[in-house]
Amino acid sequence: MHTIKSLLIFPLSKNNLPLAIFLFLNFLFLWSCSASKSSGGPKRSGSIRTLIVGGGSSHNFNRWYKQADSITLSRDGLATVTYTSGMDSVLTLLPQTDVLLLSNNQPMQDPNLRKAIFDFVESGKGLVIAHAGTWYNYKDWPEYNSMLVGGGTRGHEKYGSFDFTVTDPNHPITKNVATSFNLKDELYRMIPDSTGPGIQVLAVATIPGTQTRYPQLWVTKSNKARIVGFTLGHDGEAHDLPAYQSLLRNAVTWAAKR
Repeated sequence: MHTIKSLLIFPLSKNNLPLAIFLFLNFLFLWSCSASKSSGGPKRSGSIRTLIVGGGSSHNFNRWYKQADSITLSRDGLATVTYTSGMDSVLTLLPQTDVLLLSNNQPMQDPNLRKAIFDFVESGKGLVIAHAGTWYNYKDWPEYNSMLVGGGTRGHEKYGSFDFTVTDPNHPITKNVATSFNLKDELYRMIPDSTGPGIQVLAVATIPGTQTRYPQLWVTKSNKARIVGFTLGHDGEAHDLPAYQSLLRNAVTWAAKR
């Protein structure tokens, strides 16, 4: 501020006009720096606080979701990842979460937890439901599948190779991902629920040797939140695949509205 004070009392004449202009420009520079500093500079959204929930049967949740997917999402500072397989801790962790990633097939019987998940979605936060989480796991909680998953899986093909085909290459989740690639996984027979809000299918897989295909990546329609369903992920054949990693990162980014 000394510069502007000097400028205000500086007598102007033909001889000192260049110096006055210099002082004025110097003031503008210092003022812009001060304003930038006081406002914190360019706004950055920061890393996406992601809570991965795992646990249950038939899968190595620690290896592939706690370890592999945490590394994938944390790369380049995209997300700050917390993993838990303890249902009691989810309620505590949700308030500090931007995107909830449900990969578990273990029971979620606590009515408070069930309500908290729906409240989380209702508040506009992001939800990604992955692999085992897209199954029909809860007979006494049909709303989970109809409203969040948008349907579900009751069976899958024998573990083996199949083609994963992107049907909506223009969606942010499928950005920079090959329109078709082959992998080994469990081809989930996901059936949309006609009583739910509906889904937007982004990618499918066709049972080898047939014309029968099932959604493998989709968006469950919601007026409040962004919800993604993603069936891939049985083991490292999926989790270590660059295309899988890109889809996972894109899904979390899109769900977080970034």
